[in-house]
Amino acid sequence: MKKIICITGASAGFGKATAEIFAKNGHDLIISARRKEKIDSLAGELTRKYNVDIFPIELDVRNQLAVKTAFQNLPENWKKIDVLINNAGLASGFDKIQDGNIDDWEKMLDTNVKGLLYVSNQVIPLMIAQKKGHIINIGSTASKEVYLKGNVYCASKHAVDALTKGMRIDLLEHGIKVTQIAPGAAETEFSEVRFYGDKEKAKNVYQGFKPMTSEDIAGIIYYTTTLPEHLCINDLVVTSLAQANSVYIHKE
Repeated sequence: MKKIICITGASAGFGKATAEIFAKNGHDLIISARRKEKIDSLAGELTRKYNVDIFPIELDVRNQLAVKTAFQNLPENWKKIDVLINNAGLASGFDKIQDGNIDDWEKMLDTNVKGLLYVSNQVIPLMIAQKKGHIINIGSTASKEVYLKGNVYCASKHAVDALTKGMRIDLLEHGIKVTQIAPGAAETEFSEVRFYGDKEKAKNVYQGFKPMTSEDIAGIIYYTTTLPEHLCINDLVVTSLAQANSVYIHKE
């Protein structure tokens, strides 16, 4: 059955790969990201390849008013959102807490925590009204352990873990599924963003082992939406074979 899937942070990485797999399987998509040219290009590409309807939104999830305006102005037929994938997130900087940059801290907390809340706040009432829905929050192995120089990023992802559990409890009576996917190291733009565009430094993070790909995570996200109505994956931690958790990676 065709669904409406809403994905934040859809211009690259997990979000883009997830949009691709849902479109390939015949679902219509609301895709949002800050980079308008990328989100518009993706919308056109997916429409041509898979003959599905795509509603692209230029959106910075950190902007509460922009989020509210975007979702309240959706055409009525697009408000019947079946799956919300809170994917927009980032790491910025890699310093010990005493050397941390407050702008980095605010960027991570505003995107990873407050952005997730702003979007969820708009979509949850729509799901409650239709008495069904599935919210998928993209956490991290950093939701589970804290590592050296990960301080505020790890704290933001621990918040995603807690919010997912809270949503699951609060929405139980409404029959809304809530899932956290917590990936380990995956080679995307993640490290490049963390290191302020230093491609060489970002590349070194993934040397010596086979990391996961965006497509790996997209396949897992898609799978969680294919289960029978009475089943819900609450929390799923996934890493490459070389990784045990957010701290230990075996490198050759």
